[in-house]
Amino acid sequence: MAIGYVVAAVVGCLSLASAQCPDYVDYSNQIDHEPKTTGRYRLPFQRPVAACRTWNNMDLETELTRVKGLITDTDLSRLFENAWPNTLDTAVKWHGTGTSGEELTFLITGDINAMWLRDSANQMQSYISLLKSSPDSKSLASLWRGVINTQARYISVSPYCNSFQPPVESKISPSSSGSKDKVFPNYDPNFVFECKYELDSLAAFLQVSAEYYEKTQDIDFFQKYKWVEAVKAIMKVAKDMQTPTYAVNGAPIASPYTFERSTTQASETLTNNGGGNPIQNGTGLIRSAFRPSDDSTIYQLFIPANMQFASYLSRASEIMGKLPGQTDLATQMQALAKQVQNAISQHGIIQHPVFGRIYAFEVDGFGSSNIMDDANIPSLLSAPLLGYLQRNDQVYQNTRNMILSSQNPYFMRGPLLNAVGSPHTPLGNSWPMASIVRILTSDNLGEIRGELSALVGSTASRGLIHESVSAFKPEAFTRPWFSWANGLFGQMIVDLAQRKPEVLKQSFQ
Repeated sequence: MAIGYVVAAVVGCLSLASAQCPDYVDYSNQIDHEPKTTGRYRLPFQRPVAACRTWNNMDLETELTRVKGLITDTDLSRLFENAWPNTLDTAVKWHGTGTSGEELTFLITGDINAMWLRDSANQMQSYISLLKSSPDSKSLASLWRGVINTQARYISVSPYCNSFQPPVESKISPSSSGSKDKVFPNYDPNFVFECKYELDSLAAFLQVSAEYYEKTQDIDFFQKYKWVEAVKAIMKVAKDMQTPTYAVNGAPIASPYTFERSTTQASETLTNNGGGNPIQNGTGLIRSAFRPSDDSTIYQLFIPANMQFASYLSRASEIMGKLPGQTDLATQMQALAKQVQNAISQHGIIQHPVFGRIYAFEVDGFGSSNIMDDANIPSLLSAPLLGYLQRNDQVYQNTRNMILSSQNPYFMRGPLLNAVGSPHTPLGNSWPMASIVRILTSDNLGEIRGELSALVGSTASRGLIHESVSAFKPEAFTRPWFSWANGLFGQMIVDLAQRKPEVLKQSFQ
């Protein structure tokens, strides 16, 4: 055990200075923390002691203990114990209030000191089963409200950006992304960490909002601060990014958003003076310059993000419709959600020579399509989790079969972990996140068991879920501290405890 944790354990005080707690990037990459499991993988205990955790929640501890009691395999139990609390244990960089009592949360993704809209929304979703209405500032509900309020602040000012600096009230100094980007519209680097326009980032705000409301019915919260303003900004961006490349007379139309970066990686910048590859007029789909992996799209009509946007815009319209004076905006939201859904059905489905009718990953409206999937959520594989369709949908099942085959150029295969990867990480690296999504979208016990077994053996003796793992070399992984993936693993185990409890009784040795 690291010296800082020994000190923390002895002092046992929640007011312990943070300087005495080790950097979790270093701590998570060590394998000697006791007690280790007695199983094949000898997994270490990777949770900070209570004094070093960034957010303590008794509901989580109670549920963690209950679900662990349902798991027979010691290594699976330890991986769940380490992974599920990881965001609360390590990633709540700051939680406080603004001058008007506005609850604010600065939630980092792990080893990067910035708040991504997508990551922070998904990190909170890991605890959706625990969410309940509460005015207590120490509750999970308060943390959730803080994420929504902070995201609303970000979006209302810079709706094209994807990751942001700490709120000024936190007194945490801004960080530099280290990139020299040329972006339109302009942004303040003291407010924005990076400004890649990703449609899924805006959908993530709608997601975290809808999930909070559906669990708490706390409609009064949405009448305060900047929530309505943020939704209006999202609607404007969505409408603007339906703009095609060419007018009816063939004249080029200036893109509402452009991005250029000096780089040797094609996926880190956009072609055509920052506007990206052309898209056709009249599809009804919304452009996205970048994917959830933060890689640039090839064709900007990115289907998974349009799925997510349509689903959560519709759900968020239910909130808007209950707010005084916002009936017209709610109607506009419902209409846009339906338009995008219809556009996906018309333009996002193609005929594959092997698998039949499937969803394309990206299209341009001119007839070109990109047939692949990426591990990051939203993905085509995750479509049922987005609430866009049912897992037994035939086009989805055809698409799923393609994704999990060699017909997907980013399905990585090897002796360690067979899963969807990403252009964002080295070829040959599978993403545990994709294996988790595969489990969450499956009812097949054999498939679920196989993926669980691979995940337990994929941590390189760290006992945590990594961003990506070489399918051939267990020590070749990226990001030892990746809170989103850890939380998603825990969410999956909680789901299995309810949906397929028998699989948790099996051995994975």
